[in-house]
Amino acid sequence: MQIRALMYFDELVRTNSMRQAAENLNVAPTAISRQIENLESHFGAPLVERSSRGVKLTAAGELLAARAGRTLRELDHVQQLIEDLKGLQHGHVSIYANGATLTSLLAPVLAEFSLQYPKLRFTVTISSARQAVDAVSSAAADIAVTLFSPPISGTKIRLRSEIAYDLIVTPQHPAAAQTDISLRKLADYPLALPEHSFGFRQAFDALIEKEGLDLDPVFVTSSIEMLKELVLSGAAATLLPALAVRREIEADQLRAIPLAGKTGIRTHVDLCVSPDRQLSFAAGILVDFIENFMRERMGRRPETKG
Repeated sequence: MQIRALMYFDELVRTNSMRQAAENLNVAPTAISRQIENLESHFGAPLVERSSRGVKLTAAGELLAARAGRTLRELDHVQQLIEDLKGLQHGHVSIYANGATLTSLLAPVLAEFSLQYPKLRFTVTISSARQAVDAVSSAAADIAVTLFSPPISGTKIRLRSEIAYDLIVTPQHPAAAQTDISLRKLADYPLALPEHSFGFRQAFDALIEKEGLDLDPVFVTSSIEMLKELVLSGAAATLLPALAVRREIEADQLRAIPLAGKTGIRTHVDLCVSPDRQLSFAAGILVDFIENFMRERMGRRPETKG
């Protein structure tokens, strides 16, 4: 069985069209059909059913489709490892991250790293934390950097950095001049909070219930960017790690007010890789770089100008 046949089959599965698969691969439709026939001969079973509406996978085709993509990604990975053995310091790294880590952590890391290794190339996919973890498990990504991570299986946490949540407000907000703030005082302000699937929100709701408080947020959203915009507009305050709004704090657009006493809420940023997949040279040095960056800088509180 040839790798080309698997590549053609994978593209056919992705496009569900002989014509479109042929166009994407810059070959004739008959070449796609011939390679599918080669696969069917190899496995001794039909893989697709052709009709005027496109192609439909048979049961055998479904089994192959579930594994062909990962097989091809692994072969690409092996190619990169072979290049590394030749001492060629170039390559490609696929990174998945959820949005809250992008601006304040991943963007400055990649900018600094790329200056040191200008021959390396990167693909950054922004997704949910769950999708990022799944991408590492399925070999679609080399690295995942996640905030608000779900319980993780099938990945190795290379580094976990704990972060605290603060009240995030504008400099004009009544709480902006305070050194800390109590949970009870939060009830005095319109709040925008992450929705209930976030680990922070679950911990926050449990703490509010334990304290016997009743908070009714004005806004609930799954978008960190939406939370930031609502605060910047003066419509609400929110609770986020200072990391998530580092740039705005340093520009004196926002302030981070710690929660008072022992009522603070903490979650973590995770740097994840596959437990059973050797990293390429490019991915390996990037993971080391991100780990050092997180160790050195994650604990620093952003400074407010003025």
